[in-house]
Amino acid sequence: MPHPHATAKYFPNRPAIVMGDSGEVVTFQQLEERSNRGAHLFRSLGLQAGDHICMMMDNNRYLLEIVWAAQRSGLIFTPINTHIEKEDIVYIVGNCNAKLFIGSIECVDSAEAILCEHNSVDHFYMVKGTRAGFRSWEADCSKQPDTRIVDESNGVPMIYSSGITGLPKGIAIAPDSDNVNTPPMLVPYLARTFEFDENTVYLSPSPLHHAAPLYFTMMTTYQGGTTVLMERFEPETALKLIERHRVSHSQFVPIMFTQMLKLPPALRESYDMCSMRTAIHGAAPCPIEIKEQMIDWWGDVLIEYYSSSEGVGMTVIDSLDWLDHKGSVGRALVGNIHIVGDDGTELPPNEVGTVYFSGKHLKFTYHREPDKTSDAYHERGWATAADIGYVDTDGFLYLADRQTFAIVSGGITIYPQELENILASHDKVADVAVIGIPSEKFGEEVKAVIEPTAWSDANTETADEILEWLSGRVSWFKMPRSLDFHPKLPRFDTGKLRAAAAPPVFSTGRLS
Repeated sequence: MPHPHATAKYFPNRPAIVMGDSGEVVTFQQLEERSNRGAHLFRSLGLQAGDHICMMMDNNRYLLEIVWAAQRSGLIFTPINTHIEKEDIVYIVGNCNAKLFIGSIECVDSAEAILCEHNSVDHFYMVKGTRAGFRSWEADCSKQPDTRIVDESNGVPMIYSSGITGLPKGIAIAPDSDNVNTPPMLVPYLARTFEFDENTVYLSPSPLHHAAPLYFTMMTTYQGGTTVLMERFEPETALKLIERHRVSHSQFVPIMFTQMLKLPPALRESYDMCSMRTAIHGAAPCPIEIKEQMIDWWGDVLIEYYSSSEGVGMTVIDSLDWLDHKGSVGRALVGNIHIVGDDGTELPPNEVGTVYFSGKHLKFTYHREPDKTSDAYHERGWATAADIGYVDTDGFLYLADRQTFAIVSGGITIYPQELENILASHDKVADVAVIGIPSEKFGEEVKAVIEPTAWSDANTETADEILEWLSGRVSWFKMPRSLDFHPKLPRFDTGKLRAAAAPPVFSTGRLS
C-alpha cells in the first residue's frame, strides 16, 4: 500500500482525481507536485508536525491536495462540515486550536465569521477566490518548490461529530506511526475487505468533511486507484458517472439509494451498471425493502459496514449473508462485539443493549473532553459510539438506534429507526423522521414527520393511508400518535437530521 508519491513516480499520468461535473483531472504527478508545494507553504508559515489546521470547503480538488499536503507534513487536519451552524464552526476552530484556516469561495460567509471571531488563528487562506483578510492558497503555493520537504511526517485527520446532541466533539486518533508512508489504522482492513487496488475507480458521492468519504478516498489514493469526486450528490448524475468512468467501487448512504430508486424505472434501467463490483454503504441503517430493491437492481455487489468516526470497531456483511440475515450489519471485522445492559454487565445473544467493541484499535479520545471520553469506555476497556443493538446466535449484529434518540412512552422504549425504515418503503414517502414529543399521559409519544414524494399528497387522506399501512407492520404501542408533512427534511449528507424539525407546513394534528 504505497504512499501516492510512489504511484506518481511509476505512473505519473494516471488520474488520481476526476471531478464529476467539470471532468477536471488531477494526475498522480500533479497531486504529488501540488501537495509538496502545500507542504513547503505550511513549513514557511511555521507549521510543524502536530499543529492543527481546519478547512471548510465544498467538494473540490483543492481539498484533497491540501489533505495530502497536511498528511505529509505531520499536521492534524479537520475538514469542517459546511452545513453546521456558524456557532459550531467557530467552536471547532477554537477547540482544536487551529493555526491555519482554509475556506473556499462557496463557503465565504462562514469563513468570514471565522475571521471575525478568531484572533488566535495565525493564517487565513481561501481557494477559488479571495476576500479581505484571506490570502490566495493557489498564489502562495505557486511560489513554493514541488520537491518533498526534508522533514516529512505522518499527519492524520481529526473529524468532528455533527453536534446533533450537543457541541461537536473532535475525535482524535493518533497515527500508528510517524512514518509518512503509514496509512490510517483501518485503511489496510478496508482495502483487503472491499478489494481496492491500483485498478479501482471509486465514485465518491458524499462530502469529504465526513469521515467515511474522506477515508475511502484516501484509501483509493493509497492504492494507486482513481477517485471520481462528485461536487454534490444528484441521483441521475451518479448513474451517469458510473457508466461513463466504468466505476468499480462506490460508497453511498441509504438516503442516496432511496433517491436513485425514486427515479423513473425506464431512466434507471437505461444506465449500464455492469462495471460496479462493490457498492459499499453505511453511516445509517438501510431499510430492508430499499436494500432488497437495490440488490434486485445491481445484483449481489452491495456490502454494508457498521463503524463510527471513533473507529472503535467495525462489522461487515455482503449481499448473500445479508439475504440470510436481513437487517443485520454483519459480523465483527475489527474488534470483538459486546452488548452491555444498563447495569454495565454483558448481555447474552438476542438481548438489546449498548454496542461496545474490544480490541487493540481502541485509541480514540474526544479532544479536550476527558469526561465524554471516559463515558465512551467501559470499565473493562471496551468502547462505544452509543449505538443500541443485539447480536444473534450466529454473531451477526443488528442495530436499533442511538441511546439519545430513543423514545420512552409510558415506560416502553421505542427506537425511531425501526419505524423510519418501514415508513421509507411506502410509495408516497420520499423521506421520514420519527421523533418523540411531550405527552401529559405517557411522558413522550411518537410523531412521524413525512416528506411526501408529491406535495399534493400532503393531506389527511394520505396520512390515514400511511398510518393504516403501518399499523399492519408494527406493534400498536409503537404507532405514531400524530403525523406531519414537510416539503424537505433538513438532513446532513450522512442522512442524519441537522436539527429538530421546523414547524410543519401541513399537520394532520392528533390521531386517535
